[in-house]
Amino acid sequence: MNIKINHIAKMEGHAGFMASVLDGDVKSAKLQVQEGIRLIEGVLIGREYQDMPLIAQRICGICPVVHNLASIKALENAMGVSVTYETERLRMLLGYAQFIHSHALHLFFLSLADFLDMDSDIELVNKYPEEAKKAIKLREYGMEIVKVVGGRVVHPLTNEVGGFKKSPDREALKEILNKSEDILRTALELGDFFRNIKIPDFSRETEYVSLDKKGEYAVYDGDIISNFGLHISVDKFEANFLELQKQNEIIKRVEHAGRSYMIGAIARVNNNRVKLRANASEYLKSLGWNFPDYNPFHNILAQMVEVIHSIEESRRILLELLNSDLEEVVTRAYTVREGLGVSAVEAPRGTLYYHVDVDAKGYVKNVNIITPTAQFLSNLEDDVAEYIPKILKLKDSEKEKKLRAFIRAYDPCISCAVH
Repeated sequence: MNIKINHIAKMEGHAGFMASVLDGDVKSAKLQVQEGIRLIEGVLIGREYQDMPLIAQRICGICPVVHNLASIKALENAMGVSVTYETERLRMLLGYAQFIHSHALHLFFLSLADFLDMDSDIELVNKYPEEAKKAIKLREYGMEIVKVVGGRVVHPLTNEVGGFKKSPDREALKEILNKSEDILRTALELGDFFRNIKIPDFSRETEYVSLDKKGEYAVYDGDIISNFGLHISVDKFEANFLELQKQNEIIKRVEHAGRSYMIGAIARVNNNRVKLRANASEYLKSLGWNFPDYNPFHNILAQMVEVIHSIEESRRILLELLNSDLEEVVTRAYTVREGLGVSAVEAPRGTLYYHVDVDAKGYVKNVNIITPTAQFLSNLEDDVAEYIPKILKLKDSEKEKKLRAFIRAYDPCISCAVH
């Protein structure tokens, strides 16, 4: 028996799904990418280093901030450029803002209908208009932060190697801070709604990989850890993880120790939950999970946890920045020099890695970008292969509905994966 889904809507990019089942045994389960390779890494080679963040962030329209941050950090590490504490905090604020608006989009508008047995998003919004408004309100809050700090919502302009072209408007930051308590209440109310959503019961042990930093729920910086005992610095990533190109596939997959692994919200919550802020921590406890939690459907609830945490962290960073000299974020003079640099930041969908080699004049000699979806694709397929036998007795239409829900719960970004 073959299970084929020609197109899976409501996710970033275009993909289908094909599985082959013989006598109840799943022989193959593959996400079929329906986009061509974009060759962004090739476009970057030979360019001046200043062009790299501006081009790389075009990889994605939903999460351009993290591509911007990761590329700038890699360039700074390559050329030995240091930045101020205030600059790092402002970049962290951008990262948390992207978590808020990306997760809010996925939580309500891309995945919720799957768990309420609805085929139409119009039906979803008509039945839950107040919850839809709350999701939009959260998303707009995150986008407002990106606009004020980065200059515009999509493909920010102000962040650059060494700092920012200009400091953000202090009054605009105050206005965002003044909204933060109301936004947190909105997130907690939406969290109450999601707590009552019926989630399928499925579990498969997997390795969770994420960043880790002492005293922080790591988003902007840290070492690489896993629940299987891994703990390495970011510059050791390519020596410990295997990036491979399979025949007839566009996406380069990534393995650790010969196996698939998971990243993203559920991995971060499993690995770093003790570092969550108070309201996010209380919300997570209210879910009643036992850790480690291996249910991939819980990824959407982990995203809700991160929205609450990101609002709390954003408020804390805003208070800190408003009590500091914002001019400290403005780029200072530095020397362009030859070097090799790597970086990692947490994107909404998982850890994003950049590796760049720059020559003495600042031209890019080589670059390697490893995106979250490329890393968790094999884990998604391994999960689906174990899940299919549990739904084989359902009608074909119901099987397809369940599989779409499963794949969308992962929140894949095909556009990033085929970069």
